[in-house]
This record gives sequence, structure tokens and C-alpha cells, in this order.
Amino acid sequence: MKDEATARPGTVSRQSPGPAMAVLGIGNLLMGDEGFGVHVIRHLEREYRFPDQVRVHDAGTAGIYLGPILEDADHVLVVDVIRSDNPPGSLEFLDSADITGPALQSAMSPHQVGILEIIELCRLRDTAPQRVEFLCAVPERIALGLELSPTLARQVSPVAAEIVARIRRNGLAVEHA
Repeated sequence: MKDEATARPGTVSRQSPGPAMAVLGIGNLLMGDEGFGVHVIRHLEREYRFPDQVRVHDAGTAGIYLGPILEDADHVLVVDVIRSDNPPGSLEFLDSADITGPALQSAMSPHQVGILEIIELCRLRDTAPQRVEFLCAVPERIALGLELSPTLARQVSPVAAEIVARIRRNGLAVEHA
């Protein structure tokens, strides 16, 4: 955990006890399944209450503006869509060890490539989270529209439940709203 003793000059230190976790829902709500991450965040905000050590963010297409969120967290869960040969609706979970190398960058959505670049900037500044995990779904339809395809809509609740389980495994209490 980053604290005042280990923080780089010019960075803000957290004062709350326990590990800081951030959950980022990435995607464009105007492009159907591309908005999956944001739909998951909205579900989490409706259904659960999180402790102060957990920040849940509708990151949309925030890009570089995600830097401060990443720098303030020890553990980050990113929810987005992923290009894959697996069938639409398939879930793929990747961790820090999986998010290196050119093969992954060509497989991820444009937003995740952006977040990989932001994570790398954080590493250069020595402010990167200790752990980053991607919880991704394979989209069925990325086209102009506000609704998820039925295939991805069915995955919102299971991905939210997986996020809650991962937060609880970190010793943090999550309550139903």
C-alpha cells in the first residue's frame, strides 16, 4: 500500500486504512456492447454498497484522465470488452502477468490499449497499482445504440458478482444495497 513514507514527491497519499481498490468500467455507452463496462458499474452502484477503501468508477472513455485513479489504488479491476476468437458473451479474466507484450495489445479493445499505456506511464512515475486485473466480455454487437445485446446483458450480473467476490477476498466488506 502506498503511504506517506513511500510516496514519490508530488503524489497524494491515501489516509484510509486497508488496501485501496478501484473498479473501472470502461466503454462507450453509445456503441452497444462497447458500453459493457459502464453497464456493469451502474449495476454495482444500484445493487451494492462498498467500503471507503473501494472506489467504483464509470470510466467511460476517460483515457489519460484515469491516471490519478490508478495512482491512488493498490489493486485495480478493469471491466471492458475484448476482441477474441471465443464466442460472444464469453468471459475472459486477465491479471497483471497477462497484460504485457504485443500479443495482448492487439487483442484488447482500443480503450484497454489506452489503459495499458496509462498503466505504463504510472510505472514510469513509480505510482502504478500493485495489481491490475481485467474482467472482459466478448461483445456480440458493437454498433450505434444504447442497449447491450441480450448476450452481453446476461453477463452483467455474473461479472458484478465476480467483482464483489474479488473485493471480499481482499478482506473488504461489500453489502447489498
